[in-house]
Amino acid sequence: MTLVSVKSLTRVFDVSKPWLNRLIERLPKRHLTAVSDVSFDIPERTTYALVGESGSGKSTIGKMVVGLLRPTSGHVEIGGVDLVTEKDRAAIDRVRSDIQMIFQDPFASLNPRWRVRDIIVEPVAARGGDTTGMAERLLEQVGLSADDVGKYPHQFSGGQRQRICVARALASEPKLIVCDEPTSALDVSVQAQVLNMMSDLKDEHGLTYLFISHDLTVVRHMADTIGVLYLGRLVEEAPPETLFTTPAHPYTAMLIDAAPRLDAFGREVEPPEGEIPDPIDPPKGCAFHPRCPLAIDRCTAERPALKPFGPGRVACHRAGEITLKGAA
Repeated sequence: MTLVSVKSLTRVFDVSKPWLNRLIERLPKRHLTAVSDVSFDIPERTTYALVGESGSGKSTIGKMVVGLLRPTSGHVEIGGVDLVTEKDRAAIDRVRSDIQMIFQDPFASLNPRWRVRDIIVEPVAARGGDTTGMAERLLEQVGLSADDVGKYPHQFSGGQRQRICVARALASEPKLIVCDEPTSALDVSVQAQVLNMMSDLKDEHGLTYLFISHDLTVVRHMADTIGVLYLGRLVEEAPPETLFTTPAHPYTAMLIDAAPRLDAFGREVEPPEGEIPDPIDPPKGCAFHPRCPLAIDRCTAERPALKPFGPGRVACHRAGEITLKGAA
């Protein structure tokens, strides 16, 4: 059963200078399309990962899914309820209680003046629920001690703080947790611990994750489906086993080739070629064509549609004509 259904999601930001500056300098309005016509579904008890370079629109989608940003157009349905168009307040409140978010920076997302007990039970206490023993129980579930409830955030390491963030997210017994780069601020060894813990909690509590990351290797063993974003558009979607062995889009192959691998000691890693174009003035046709080694004239003139390809979907005129450098 589908829990989250994202349909034609678009978000445009007005980045124009103030009105008086535009009048004096005779400048037009400027708009930045952060997300453009993105659609995907997340079945219950699965993990859907969104990956891409900085500026690809990942976090903007996450904020729209949880209701922190309003879409310019498109819909986000959670449990069949569209939080943008739904008028029934009871239905909206019910759905919002099923959603939690884990942010990128565990140092900034915890109130430094609150004790851990108050931080964890806040989502439930705000609704008048019973919080007796809740913080102690959740701390033990995320691998910390129940005796830590009286401490402050500054008394914990980065990995421990992120575990507290996970405990807070679990407090309201959500169905969906949006994870916005939850391990990017942590050391690699701590990343693995937190990811393993989150995977175990997903199975134990029947959770659904929308996992946002810039690192394909982080989501490889977490995700059931991976969506690759480029300049606000979904360019490829596939299961991990397909994406990592036979990527259908050149951008996906570029990300995989740039990622570190345990089985390639001594391999020279080439960073992704080029830079993401200006999102205010994107290239015509396929936005990736200035960086693409397979680009043809059609790519510069016609934007490829996202179409079914194998077990997933891809938006590329030369889909499947890819060879990974590590496999060459």
